Amino acid sequence: MANTAENRLQEVLGAYDFGAPVVGAVRFGKGHINDTFCVHTQDTEGPCVRFILQRISNAAFSRPDQLMSNVVGVTDYLKQEIEKIGGDPARETLSVLRTKTGGTYHTDGEGRAWRVFPFIEDTVCLQSAETPELFAASARAFGKFQRMLKDYPADTLYETIERFHDTENRLANFRRALDEDRMGRARDVAAEVEFVLAREKDCSVAMSALREGKLPLRVTHNDTKLNNVLMDEATGEGICVIDLDTVMPGLSINDFGDSIRFGANHSAEDERDLSKVNFDLHLFEVYTRGFLEGAGGTLTAAELSYLPWGAKLMTLECGMRFLTDYLEGDHYFATHREGQNLDRCRTQFKLVSDMEHAWDDMAAIVAKYA
Repeated sequence: MANTAENRLQEVLGAYDFGAPVVGAVRFGKGHINDTFCVHTQDTEGPCVRFILQRISNAAFSRPDQLMSNVVGVTDYLKQEIEKIGGDPARETLSVLRTKTGGTYHTDGEGRAWRVFPFIEDTVCLQSAETPELFAASARAFGKFQRMLKDYPADTLYETIERFHDTENRLANFRRALDEDRMGRARDVAAEVEFVLAREKDCSVAMSALREGKLPLRVTHNDTKLNNVLMDEATGEGICVIDLDTVMPGLSINDFGDSIRFGANHSAEDERDLSKVNFDLHLFEVYTRGFLEGAGGTLTAAELSYLPWGAKLMTLECGMRFLTDYLEGDHYFATHREGQNLDRCRTQFKLVSDMEHAWDDMAAIVAKYA
């Protein structure tokens, strides 16, 4: 088959010095954005050494130079910080393997960008938190990520996805889709539209706080799901934050909030039976405790007070994005059945509603661990 990632492998592999002959390369992982391969290398008598090879999605990221500038800047900085406290940089952060010409990525004959990371052995990548302890471990890892990068100049990073967590802009996009109603679906989502419009002012809470200087601009991950933390096989502790493509300037409360949106409930994202969709206050407490433990006093008093807002706004924003895509004809999020984006939207709005009912309890939990 022509023009497949596999057909370019030999060219790309030849651009790197792996330190030993390549004996194989196989597809790896469950990511949906980048094409990922595990490269196996081995000397005649030496052990097998593995690497992760990825083709960066040009559909998702049109400027691989800017993306890799962010990744290299942050990982090089993290190595220094990890060494200062006696950690192991080879396990606790990603390392970018340079090409034979010293580049941070290789551009193939089709103009596609590829990069390589040494494989971090004796770790697992989990798709869901099977226990509260694993959820807490991911929380500590993301909190530590904030702590380690607290002095990194966030404004020097590129926006790899423009206005990604600008909730005001997401609201504007929703309004545009509603006004255009290109698929004639607006009449079927009156309750969902009313839900958003009733929370129009909420969409400005975080952005206003940033503009007013109440919330600091920080280096943020922007995709803080459990499967973006490598867990140590022996200890079950989160040791390395991965998938740094969306690392850019942002708000710490959004990184916190996206984890809560993703992990503090037990339902599928497209669950049709909303009685099964419930915000789990216990898991909120588990994650809050772990995140603040990892952050180690890094967050300001204002950031702490806005953490519940982070949870609500990331969930509301995600629901708006699903609803917007539904109104526009399901062109952004992959769907496998009719109405799937609408079902996704409804689960997010149910979680928002649950959070509103638990608001005082959420604030009390943050205060307890702050």
